Amino acid sequence: MPHQLHHRTLTDAVRTGVERHPERAAFVYLHEDGSGLRPEELSYAELDRRARVVATRLTQSSKGDPSRPVLLLYPPTLDFVTAFLGCFYAGRTAIPAPLPDEPGERLARVHGILRDAKVGAVLTLPEYRQAIGAWLVAAGEQDVLCLATGGDDEETADPDLWTPPRVRDSDVAFLQYSSGSTSEPKGVMVSHGNLAANEEAIRAAMVTPEGVVAGSWLPLYHDMGLIGMTLHPLWRGGTSVQMSPIAFIKQPHRWLRMIHDYRVEGTASPDFGYALCTRRVTEEQSADLDLSSLRVALNGAEPVRADTLRAFVRRFAGNGLRPQALLPCYGLAENTLLVSSGDTESAHLELTVDARALEQDELRPARSDRPARTLVGCGRPKDTEVLIVDPMTLHVLPGGRIGEIWLRGRSVAEGYWNRKELTAETFRATTADGRTGWFRTGDLGALLDEELYVTGRIKEMLIQHGRNLYPQDIEQAVQDSGEAFRRGGGAVFTVTDEAARLAHVVVVQELRGRAPEEQYLARLAASVQALVSRQFQLPAVSVVLVRPGAIRKTTSGKTQRTLMRRLFLGGDLPVLHQRLHAPVAALVTGAGAAPEPAATRR
Repeated sequence: MPHQLHHRTLTDAVRTGVERHPERAAFVYLHEDGSGLRPEELSYAELDRRARVVATRLTQSSKGDPSRPVLLLYPPTLDFVTAFLGCFYAGRTAIPAPLPDEPGERLARVHGILRDAKVGAVLTLPEYRQAIGAWLVAAGEQDVLCLATGGDDEETADPDLWTPPRVRDSDVAFLQYSSGSTSEPKGVMVSHGNLAANEEAIRAAMVTPEGVVAGSWLPLYHDMGLIGMTLHPLWRGGTSVQMSPIAFIKQPHRWLRMIHDYRVEGTASPDFGYALCTRRVTEEQSADLDLSSLRVALNGAEPVRADTLRAFVRRFAGNGLRPQALLPCYGLAENTLLVSSGDTESAHLELTVDARALEQDELRPARSDRPARTLVGCGRPKDTEVLIVDPMTLHVLPGGRIGEIWLRGRSVAEGYWNRKELTAETFRATTADGRTGWFRTGDLGALLDEELYVTGRIKEMLIQHGRNLYPQDIEQAVQDSGEAFRRGGGAVFTVTDEAARLAHVVVVQELRGRAPEEQYLARLAASVQALVSRQFQLPAVSVVLVRPGAIRKTTSGKTQRTLMRRLFLGGDLPVLHQRLHAPVAALVTGAGAAPEPAATRR
C-alpha cells in the first residue's frame, strides 16, 4: 500500500522546517583544515534565504527557454546544496554533476551531459565562473547562461522578491546522470512526485524520526549521497552532516569520528567504505569512539559482501555498534533511489548456495561436497513492485530462480531525458503474460521468501561453456588469495575473438605498494591463473597486474568493467606484468609494447 505523503514537494518540506525550527542546523559541512576538520553550519532559515536568492537570480537572469535544465558544477560543499534547492525554488530542472576541475574523463562526461540535456544555464562558484564560461564558449555553447552563486553578486538579488513556483507532481525536479563511463550519457528524469514517493519509502523503511541526524562522505551528485544522505534529512526536518569523499579516503576514521561527534543516527556507503574502515582505522583512532547512536548504516550501490559486514561488526562492536544497524539495500537512479532494504531491528539475511546451481541461475542449498557462494539479502521491496523475469523469453520466474529485476511503482522515474525510444523500451516493458508498465533494471537477482538477492549485471555476466559466472566472485577470490593483491582493486571481464566467436576471460588486478621484482610478478600472475582454473574451472584466463589506482570506479564505488575492457584493448593500462592467452594478445593494441609481456599458449 502506498505510503501517505508528509510533504508534496521537497520545497514544502524545507519551508515547513523554516517555520518550525528556523535556527536548527539543516547542514553541517566538515572542511579539511590541515590534519583536522573545520565545521560550517547552515540553518534552515539561512538555507531558505540563500535558495530564494538563487531562485530570484535565475528568474531575473535567464535568457532563452526557461524550461531548459540548469547544470550545477560545484565542489562537494554547502554551495552545491543551496544552488540545488534554488533550482527547486525557481521551478527549474537541476542537473547535479562533478566539477570538471581536471582534464580527461570527468571533463568529457560533463561535456556529454551539457550536450545531451541541452542545458540553459550553469551555476558555479565565483572562482570557477571565468574558466567555465570560457569552456562553454569553446564548446560552442554561447547561449548558455553562466551564473556564480555564493559571492558578492548575490547581494544584488532580493530574496523577498521570490514567489513560489507552480509545480506539478509530474514536472521533472532533476536529472540524475549515470556515473558510468558511457560516451552517450543518459539522464534519468526524476519528477517531484517520484522524489516525494521515494523519500516516504525511505522514511518508512528506515523508521526515520523527525529531526534525524544523518552523516555521510558520499558525493552530493550521486543518488545515494544526494537523495538518501542530503535530501532525506531535510524531508524529516533533520540535519545532514557532510564531508568530501577525498577527506574520507585520506583518513577513513573521520567518517566514524563524525558519527561519534554529531551522534549520527543514519549513514550510508558502498561496501568498499566499510571494508576500508575495517582495514585502515587503527586501534588508537577508534579507542574512544562511541557508535551507539547509529541506528541505520546502509550498504549498497555495489555487491554487498557478507565478509565485509561481519568484519565491520567484529571490529567496532566494542565501540557500541549494533549488528542490526548494518542494513544491506538495493536501489538505483531509475527508481529515484531505494528499492529494497532490510529491517532496522533484525540482523541481515545471508544465504549460502550451491555455486554450480548459481551458474545455472538457481538458488539451491549448498552441499558439503561442492563449492558454495554466500549471498547477502537486500531486504524486501519498499513501496515498489518487483518481478524476476527471464530477460530473453520475458516469462516471470518463480522464487529461487535468477533473472532480470523488473520494477513498477511511484518511485520509478519518468524515463530518460530526450530519449523516447529508449524510454519506451526500458520503462514500458511488458511480460510474456501481458503485465505492462515495468522498468527493466539490467540487474540480475532472485526473490526467495520475499527477500531480494541481487547477483550482478546482465552486461557484465561471464558466459563460459554454458555457465553464468559473476565477475565480482572471481575478483574477490583473487584478492583473498594473497596480501600482494589490493582489495577492491580488480576488474574481470571478457574480450571477444569475433573470428573464432569465442569470449576470453581477462583478470586485471592492482598490486599493493611498490612493484616487486619481475620474477615475483611472474609468480603472482601464474598463481592467479592457477587459482581461477582451480576454483572456477577456467583454465585459460589472461592476467594483467597493474599499479595501484589503475582500476576505474564510479562515484558510488562500482568497478567500471566496460571502461577497463576498453582501456585493456587499447593498450592504455599501466601494466606491471601480464600473461596473455595468445588469442587475447592478438586483440590488444600495442600489446608488444607492454612492459615485458608474457604470452602463454594453451
